[in-house]
Amino acid sequence: MSESTVLTMDKVEAGYGGGLVLQGLSLELTKGTITCIVGPNGAGKSTVLRVISGLLKPSSGTVTLGSEAIGGKAPADILRMGVAQVPQSGALFPDMSVHENVLLGGYPIRRERALLKSRIAMVEEMMPIVKERAHDKAGNLSGGQRRMVEISRALILDPSLVLMDEPSLGLDPKSVAKVAAVIRNMASEGRTVLLVEQNVRLGMNLATHGVVMEQGTVRLTGDSAGIADNPEVASMYLGKAIGK
Repeated sequence: MSESTVLTMDKVEAGYGGGLVLQGLSLELTKGTITCIVGPNGAGKSTVLRVISGLLKPSSGTVTLGSEAIGGKAPADILRMGVAQVPQSGALFPDMSVHENVLLGGYPIRRERALLKSRIAMVEEMMPIVKERAHDKAGNLSGGQRRMVEISRALILDPSLVLMDEPSLGLDPKSVAKVAAVIRNMASEGRTVLLVEQNVRLGMNLATHGVVMEQGTVRLTGDSAGIADNPEVASMYLGKAIGK
């Protein structure tokens, strides 16, 4: 493992109700990269995120953040260690204000008022809508605006690793472009991003690294350009080259 390695998963098995979804999955993430996981429904893509964030305990294998094993740790502990997740759409409380929704992300540092204030200022600068619509109910925002607030809430703890589940889901092209710009900016600041995407073209164009999953394991991994140009992958998803 190199000094730039942020997270490793080694031969991880995990599932629900006694059935395995992940079957010996291995994965490595390095600092400042954007890795996109693609694959058919039921491949275990979202389960990978749940295992990393602590929402699902692996039955075997190891998950290591830096040099510390986190497999089986409580989600709150993993969050404090610098891993934040942006779930699929619908993650905001619609009757709460934008400001209140963002504040929820800062719950672990709620007693450190100066730090919390500086973090709110940070996300307001990154996402102007957090300040512009601070007192509006989250339920009154458009889909793209809600996604920005969801990302802001995840960034309030200044995480080193950000997990994103279908960030483009349900968004119009203009909003997708804005979300993509935010993701690229996170990586340029040194954060590591792991995202799951059904939109293979978008995901591979956005990512630096690609992972193709099938039946709970990694079938193919490499730089995103190489995966996008792989004839088998292109045929599987698009019937033609994905293309940059």
